[in-house]
Amino acid sequence: MYHKDKDIYEGEWVDDKANGYGIYMHKDGAIYEGGWVNDIQEGQGKEIWPDGSIFIGEFRNGKKNGRGKFNWSDGSEYEGELFNNNIEGIGLYTWADKRYYNGFWKNNKMEGEGIFIWPDGRKYQGGYKDDKKHGLGIFEWSDGRKYCGQWFNGAQHGEGEFFHPAQNNWKKGIWNNGKLEKLEE
Repeated sequence: MYHKDKDIYEGEWVDDKANGYGIYMHKDGAIYEGGWVNDIQEGQGKEIWPDGSIFIGEFRNGKKNGRGKFNWSDGSEYEGELFNNNIEGIGLYTWADKRYYNGFWKNNKMEGEGIFIWPDGRKYQGGYKDDKKHGLGIFEWSDGRKYCGQWFNGAQHGEGEFFHPAQNNWKKGIWNNGKLEKLEE
């Protein structure tokens, strides 16, 4: 079927509607291939964009819902849960530079518990809110230093403990917006 807007649908039909398996080609070069129910994407499907990005996963009511996998043209990837076209639920996101986050997501942002690992060995495990470290968490540097404590808006904030491998001990303190304010003896 050729649409007035130059999009093309090729596939199975029932009662003059796309039902079953079909391919929809947008005039901009984007393609959807997969299940249809009454002209709406439903079930397993695959989307390919003109830049080479690909999504393979579940569709419900015309939106990405359920499990799926993105491979973006910049080399980034996501595999996990989606809700209404958003990354939401539990999933693993890997950036092109090989940083990765495995944990909870809400509305395309890190939200809840998760672990973030950098290629140079740094690691953060703990809470996130709106893509920033928030709540309780442990940050480990590749040289063995560690901070275990409270975070707010992406920075150490509140009570925490700091470990330095050269001194081989933990020190308690109070942090304010990422800076140590008071060290307890």
